[in-house]
Amino acid sequence: MSVTQFKVEGFNTFYGRSQALRDFGFELKGGEVLCLLGRNGAGKTTALQSVMGTVKPASGQLMLNGENLFGLPAKEIPRRGIGYVPQGRRLFAELTVAENLEIGLQTRKAGREVLDYALDLFPVLKERMDQRSGTLSGGEQSMLSMARAMCVDPLVMMLDEPTEGLMPSAIASIREALVKLRASGVAILLVEQRVDAVLPIADRVAFMDHGRIKAEFGIDEVRNDLSLLHQYVGVSDKAKA
Repeated sequence: MSVTQFKVEGFNTFYGRSQALRDFGFELKGGEVLCLLGRNGAGKTTALQSVMGTVKPASGQLMLNGENLFGLPAKEIPRRGIGYVPQGRRLFAELTVAENLEIGLQTRKAGREVLDYALDLFPVLKERMDQRSGTLSGGEQSMLSMARAMCVDPLVMMLDEPTEGLMPSAIASIREALVKLRASGVAILLVEQRVDAVLPIADRVAFMDHGRIKAEFGIDEVRNDLSLLHQYVGVSDKAKA
């Protein structure tokens, strides 16, 4: 099976006259986790929304396995195999767990085996299938949001602050699921503020500021020189790897 190749190049995104992304880009391949770090307002969420087409870049290229997806309607991006876990989860609160997952499955007409795989990663959801998603705990909602994106049967998975506000046990479950997804060949772009949640699973770290990638390092370089975190995102270099 060929390795997924994903490339974003030259994204320029505006809100009115204000430019949010400036020649933004990165490359990512299957079986790899790229973590996007940056201060608040650096443009991380806008970058993911621009890839998904919910915010329209003025220019750029969005290449997935040789096909340029740039300019496609937003509904077509997940149909091409890009899963997205937005910040704040954005579930259909009045729908059950099963109904939320079904929405993911219908996106690419995925089969039962895709659902089974997602539920195997988050077995607690098996016990909540008939429960309205709005009544789940914060950790369970995060797991459901990720499982719904996995039901797209993605080649690429993008996650925006998936561990925000979660207890350590829920963070561990999401981290374990990401490790398994990477092992299965999915390309993963992870936006996070929690450095301790990132360093154990990332392969590369890209630092973003003012709408562009300022620097990129292999994870070993960051672990061996934690002052990079302070330099680029203002995180203490005493952070634990």
